[in-house]
Amino acid sequence: MKKLLEAELKRVQQYAVDVTLDPDTANPWLILSDDGKQVNHSDVRKNLLDNPERFSYFGCVLGKQSFSSGRFYFEVQVKGKTEWYLGVARESINRKENITLSPQNGYWTIWLRNGNEYKALAGPPVLLSLKSPPQKVGVFVDYEEGLVSFYDVDAAALIYSFTGCSFTEKLFPVFSPCLNEGGKNSAPLIISPVRVN
Repeated sequence: MKKLLEAELKRVQQYAVDVTLDPDTANPWLILSDDGKQVNHSDVRKNLLDNPERFSYFGCVLGKQSFSSGRFYFEVQVKGKTEWYLGVARESINRKENITLSPQNGYWTIWLRNGNEYKALAGPPVLLSLKSPPQKVGVFVDYEEGLVSFYDVDAAALIYSFTGCSFTEKLFPVFSPCLNEGGKNSAPLIISPVRVN
């Protein structure tokens, strides 16, 4: 079984793309690294122009790269965090208000809450039981197939797949380091280079 899973992960890793964070979309409470590969939550709100692309309510940021066909894959280090969510979102999502994260609203994401509660934010959310907490999460999208899959990279295990999705517009990677929680959750989300073993 493990061999099968490793082969599956290697197959999707072939579609690795270089993703960087888009500062024009970042919520004012977020800090992005200069190279656009890391994001964490700050205790200070930056005074930024509220442009149409920017998330005003959700503490998240999109990737600069968008995809409207084919397959793509990227990996995010989530080590040391107690809360986060990530996945992909369609271009037309509501960036200004509090909405439910769900495919109906244009988000295909999984999240970690309270240090050990993993959910796929389908409609309704699906509680995930994982053998061990992933340190690095791989996200694979097959646009035509309507598939979004999440992998625990180190364990080469599939965490969850959204299937039968119908994508009609550009998809962007979406990342949220969630609140700092007084330093408990201060570790950044890091977009990592994909190493195919």
